[in-house]
Amino acid sequence: MAATDRLRTALDRLEPPPRAVDWSLFAFVAAEAATGLVSFTVGVPEGWPLFWLHRALGVGVVVLLAWKLSRVRRRLTDPTLWRRSTALSVLTLVAAVGALATGVAWVFGLDVRLSYWTLLSVHVGFGLALVPLVAAHAATRFRLPRRVDFERRRTAVRYFALLAAGGATYRLQQGVNDALDTAGADRRFTGSQPREGAGNGAFPITSWVADDPDPIDRDGYRLAVEGLVSDPVELTAADLAAGHETEALLDCTSGWYTVQEWSGVRVGDLLDAAGGPEAAAGDEEATDREPAYVRFTSVTGYRWSLPLAEAEDALLATHVGGERLSHGHGAPARLVAPDRRGFQWVKWVTRVEVRSEYDLGQWVVTLVSGFD
Repeated sequence: MAATDRLRTALDRLEPPPRAVDWSLFAFVAAEAATGLVSFTVGVPEGWPLFWLHRALGVGVVVLLAWKLSRVRRRLTDPTLWRRSTALSVLTLVAAVGALATGVAWVFGLDVRLSYWTLLSVHVGFGLALVPLVAAHAATRFRLPRRVDFERRRTAVRYFALLAAGGATYRLQQGVNDALDTAGADRRFTGSQPREGAGNGAFPITSWVADDPDPIDRDGYRLAVEGLVSDPVELTAADLAAGHETEALLDCTSGWYTVQEWSGVRVGDLLDAAGGPEAAAGDEEATDREPAYVRFTSVTGYRWSLPLAEAEDALLATHVGGERLSHGHGAPARLVAPDRRGFQWVKWVTRVEVRSEYDLGQWVVTLVSGFD
């Protein structure tokens, strides 16, 4: 038997039943989207397993898609077999190939922009579009999974092999990147590529969703420090230039990172200027009104909260790399929150509020702020 025939036979033995392939493809794509979205909130190296899982699942999607295409290729290539659902199948295939191709290109360091979007942003867009497309495609031939398709020991071995192959493939590309010294070799564990230099011009101006306010007049600017503090205050831009400095890494979810020297005022000092955090007076259940979070709100309404202890060590920056912050980078003041991703570094901060409860609404605001 020829080597190609032996390989084909081995692959055929590994291939799950058709119904298992269909449902596995949907599950892998959904898991890819979930791990990708959650990874946006992970900025510390200890979170690397999540990113490895995301990449391993991507390799699994490639294999599952290959099995799927080998089975249905005649329905795509023979016009006499086309149905109304064929257009949906083709669109799903385009989204899948787009997500996989942009992901692979980014891994090897290709750094191009398509209008406002980086290649990584395009990858995310393809991935998010793929979830409803796969679901809609599955609905056109909806068949419930059968226990017999998944209960055999061989099935467990197949999926373990898929994930293991995904991890091994990703590790292999790291070696290739290092050996060839490609641009992809300098990526962080998050996938972000470096931006070198110091100051405003060293890294791109990006905003989450649609935040694009007019420049803020420094003379008229006021920062309110309020909430569960004993003496709420309003501070001017000059009051924030306290000269506290810290080196922090900003890792943007659009696919880049930069290490800069930031200066401004420590948030803990801001809270001290407002008399310090304190429980709500006169509350019979004072323990439910203990200061626990600090919420930072932008002039656009965008906001994010940090646990009190973390917030006190954060910085409200007015300068970067020795330069006064430009408007695009959040002037007069932006949050600098080490170990947080860039979308959590709130720009154009106008209110700092000590709260007792976690702000679930901030997740909604990240999707709608900036839209009129």
